[in-house]
Amino acid sequence: MRKLQMVDLKGQYTHIKPEIDQAVIDVVDSTAYINGPAVQSFQANLEQYLDVKHVIPCANGTDALQIAMMGLGLKPGDEVITADFTFAATVEVIALLGLTPVLVDVDPETYNIDINAIEKAITPKTKAIVPVHLFGHVANMDAIMDLAKAHDLKVIEDNAQAIGADYTFKNGSSKKAGTIGDVGATSFFPSKNLGCYGDGGAIFTNNDKLAHTIRGIVNHGMYERYHHDVVGVNSRLDSIQAAILDIKLKHLDTYNSRRQDAARAYSKALQNHQAIVTPTTFTHKSCDINCSICDTCDCHVFHQYTIRITNGKRDHLAEHLKEKNIPFGIYYPIPLHLQKAYADKRYNEADFKVTNQLVDEVISLPMHTELYTEQIEFITNTILEFLG
Repeated sequence: MRKLQMVDLKGQYTHIKPEIDQAVIDVVDSTAYINGPAVQSFQANLEQYLDVKHVIPCANGTDALQIAMMGLGLKPGDEVITADFTFAATVEVIALLGLTPVLVDVDPETYNIDINAIEKAITPKTKAIVPVHLFGHVANMDAIMDLAKAHDLKVIEDNAQAIGADYTFKNGSSKKAGTIGDVGATSFFPSKNLGCYGDGGAIFTNNDKLAHTIRGIVNHGMYERYHHDVVGVNSRLDSIQAAILDIKLKHLDTYNSRRQDAARAYSKALQNHQAIVTPTTFTHKSCDINCSICDTCDCHVFHQYTIRITNGKRDHLAEHLKEKNIPFGIYYPIPLHLQKAYADKRYNEADFKVTNQLVDEVISLPMHTELYTEQIEFITNTILEFLG
């Protein structure tokens, strides 16, 4: 059996090596390293793939979130509601801009931001909601957009983990994750479903005025060289990374499909154990309730395959997996409201019951496009044998 890896970037590269190598050579030959033709090509192709009017590439996913908020004109003191159970970048940029982060609990089934918690947290100072499509599962955007409309709030989608996912609305229409709110932000970190070979990110919007503002922000506030019309930053996707992403974009649907297949295999093996909670998905295509992974659901693209161990043995299982050379991840071991940088006396532990439970129970298994059946069987058999 091949060596198990949490993310097999080398295996993925091997399958597309000639295309990638040639794309990189072409950029080097052109010497157009910043905002060259490769960037323009990737931008156009990603706009077509997402069916969105504007894609603005940038240097990384954290910058994408920050620039999106800058583009919306949020001011210091404005409150921004987001999920407590996620990576720190989401709240980090809120704090960096002098905005007030408002962390709320998550849904126990999907681990995405809890709709009722959002509604309770809205105040006259609230200006925006940042749903995180955690682990590749699109948040309940029907309800979020309804809340935003009712309270005149902006919606910034943190789509770093769900590129390529489809969200089907209650009315039967669908959109790609990241293109539903006022603006979306994503990361092209190497381990993402669509990842480059360094850092990279992008911002999505259908708003022409907002796109114009953001294009200035990413390039020092310039629309014309040496004319600085807005306060900006230096955040550009370099041409080599864009060329790599342009190649990998052609394979994204296949990559996501392979992840979904692996997730189904994991869940089939694990779902009947009383101490294991396997991921649920939510789709309006075939049902109106949270359900186990089904063939019709594209709302989850499994950036991570994350289970819960409910018998108190998660850490013991992690040690056992380590002994068996099975990689794993615990995303995330400390909720944001308990992180020293973001601690706030306003928070009440009773408001974070789900998050506080998840940090003690979740464990993520290897998930990538190169997983083989024998590897999944070895991983799941090891887990089941340990838990008994």
